[in-house]
Amino acid sequence: MSIRTASRRRRRMKFNVPELVRIAGFLTLIEGVFMLPPFLYALIRERGEWMAFGISILICVVIGVAIITTVKPRVKDMGKRDGVLLTAFVWVIFSLFGMLPFMLCDVHLNFCEAFFEAMSGFTTTGASVFGDISDLPRGLHLWRCIMQWLGGVGIIIFTVALLPMLNSAGGVQMFNAESTGITHDKLQPRVSQTAKRMWLIYCVLTLALGLILWIGPLPLYESVCQSLSTVSTGGLNSCSADNTAWSSPVVRIPVIIFMFIGGVNFVLIYRASLGQVRKVWADVNFRTYTRAVVLVTLFIIAVLLIDGERDVEKILIEPLFQVVSSITSTGYTVDDLDSWNEVVIPVLLVLLIMGACAGSTSGGIKIDRVIFMVKNARNELRKFVNPNRYYPLTINGTVKPPELVMKVTSFFVFYVLILIAGGVVITAMGMPLSDAYFVTLSCIGNTGLSVGPTAESYAVVPDAGKLVLSVIMLVGRLEIFTIIILVTRNFWRR
Repeated sequence: MSIRTASRRRRRMKFNVPELVRIAGFLTLIEGVFMLPPFLYALIRERGEWMAFGISILICVVIGVAIITTVKPRVKDMGKRDGVLLTAFVWVIFSLFGMLPFMLCDVHLNFCEAFFEAMSGFTTTGASVFGDISDLPRGLHLWRCIMQWLGGVGIIIFTVALLPMLNSAGGVQMFNAESTGITHDKLQPRVSQTAKRMWLIYCVLTLALGLILWIGPLPLYESVCQSLSTVSTGGLNSCSADNTAWSSPVVRIPVIIFMFIGGVNFVLIYRASLGQVRKVWADVNFRTYTRAVVLVTLFIIAVLLIDGERDVEKILIEPLFQVVSSITSTGYTVDDLDSWNEVVIPVLLVLLIMGACAGSTSGGIKIDRVIFMVKNARNELRKFVNPNRYYPLTINGTVKPPELVMKVTSFFVFYVLILIAGGVVITAMGMPLSDAYFVTLSCIGNTGLSVGPTAESYAVVPDAGKLVLSVIMLVGRLEIFTIIILVTRNFWRR
């Protein structure tokens, strides 16, 4: 062996592979547990699809138990790079096992379609290869809703809350890698306590909306599915197009409220639960989020009035519903969106790209980064006039360091580059240029909306394109850097 080769091997980073594999075993068991509700529902109510879930659960349990019992790591601590690596692969692992029911049920999706559907669910993108859900087995649809509910706050955050061995440097890195936003506020000193608190809030919100919808006009099944989809801002609607209850204000108003809450930073929701309402409104990101919803809603109302619309419900409720759905990347649409004035569409597209608050379940770039870049641009203009003066970039009364400016700028650069590359690849596979870029933007922003050929479903996208879009959805959910760093040479060295 040459000296140079030996030197290269020494420089390679040593991962705690046994511990990573062991945690993967725990994750397969966890996913098998979450398949139990659709399995039981299919067994009791449908009696047709329970076997697919039973086989999927058996596979998860057998593989999970085999890994846990055979892999015994000598060192159980994980480093920061272990955490980054595990964060990315956890989502892939969950999607690989989560797609099994789609391949085993009567819908018989192929590998690319099933993986796309699972990744779309876990990343709360809401894009689907299914058109009309009325023909979809209800147990399978329940699994789709559970997947997006798990991905809402984050699989890693749930795992950190459940597994005490992740309360380490690697666990903190996993938490930060999955949490959205520029910086990450903690509710509790220990990362596991923060994760538990976030999931408690998440569960309470889901239960509250489910009860409200059940008391209202929706049956229990649709209330459960709708609450899982709404609080996670995933957008997989449980009501078919001919369900008049879905268009009822009794359903629309609670859905609007909880979609809006889903777009709020969970730290602020926690503070609000403690009665610290002033601290919530003092947050510039929350104020901007609220003002954006109000202003765009008023704009759409004005457009509808000018166009001659006089129905009170369509003037007051539907614009607010569509605005909140767009900015939170939930992806619900009103029935007559196609009849709205075309001037509204670009405004909604801006909301889709921008997204809601960081630290929420929503997708998009996040309002926090938009505010950051706008303030930085304003400071640069001031420096052009007065180059000798210092203009600090202040958010919520805190001066942000120049390193953070570079990080946010880099995020925007990578975001645009991935969008361009994804559009080129999808176009090369035969899709029209505009549609290719729209579906790419929809996937990287985890919004799930589509136009043109994919308006009904993403089944028209070639199988290779579905795999590409699946990767783009994962990149968007983990906010780019967690995935980008895996393809750098320095990550794999000491």
